[in-house]
Amino acid sequence: MRKHPWWPWIKRILGIAFVLVVGALLVRYARNVDWGEVKQSVLELPRDVLLMAFALAAISHAVYSLMDLVGRHYTGHRLAKRKVMQISFISYAFNLNLGSLVGGIGFRYRLYSKLGVRYSNITRIVTLSMITNWLGYILLAGLVFTIAPMQLPPHWKLDHEGLRLLGVGLLAFSVVYLGSCAFSRRRSWTVRGHEIELPSLRMALAQLSISSVHWLTMAAVPWMLLQGQVEYATALQVLLIAAIAGVVTHIPGGLGVIEAVFIALLSHRIAEHQLLGALLAYRALFYITPLVVGALLYLKVEVRTRRHAPAA
Repeated sequence: MRKHPWWPWIKRILGIAFVLVVGALLVRYARNVDWGEVKQSVLELPRDVLLMAFALAAISHAVYSLMDLVGRHYTGHRLAKRKVMQISFISYAFNLNLGSLVGGIGFRYRLYSKLGVRYSNITRIVTLSMITNWLGYILLAGLVFTIAPMQLPPHWKLDHEGLRLLGVGLLAFSVVYLGSCAFSRRRSWTVRGHEIELPSLRMALAQLSISSVHWLTMAAVPWMLLQGQVEYATALQVLLIAAIAGVVTHIPGGLGVIEAVFIALLSHRIAEHQLLGALLAYRALFYITPLVVGALLYLKVEVRTRRHAPAA
């Protein structure tokens, strides 16, 4: 198919616009962070606690990077595994802080397309990555809400038993998904011109395993920073509730939402200043540090691909 002579220029302009938008969002995000409080909260925590929390955060991000390897297997593209994991890490770092439209979607389209992956495959990778992430969430939330639901504040309009019923529903969804992947005779559907293929049972189990470990290690970070003042199962439930609250409010990075949920659910057990200090440290370790690393990796990819790009 013959390409229009102006197409390379449009791609270049869109690329420059994307970089400028990301830069503007980073500046706005940085202005909303109280760096003094973050620094003080980190310095007040014991060094061994910080190191363990940092290690858990690193493991969680590394595990998340495996999600796009599932997409690699699903689409059959041949991009090197190391590059796929790098793209996944960069996208997630920006997703956490600037929202899924920029991070989870924008960066994947930008980076995969620059490395030669077809747009149809990028769409499938993005879709599968989002599904994989929430499959682990659904499974874990179903388990903890069903087995040991925590008591929510009265004004939340969802009591102990309501949370348990929600958990049962989430578990049922997980079972239906696995059953469909294992036994469904129809394996593909076409939605708006895009073919959706049902993963194999093996791939579905890989999705659930990767995503579940990611969420489990993510919850272990604030639990570690709270230094055992609450049970791990409680910290996991609060994080899961905070995560969905962040999605509902559409606030990039859940800035303020995560802290508000933790305070609402745990302030009766932990002094508010200690809780807030641990949460600020959690944001520094799990959100801000990966964002800095992801931004540097992104700049490296941009520079490298520009050097090797053919002249228009």
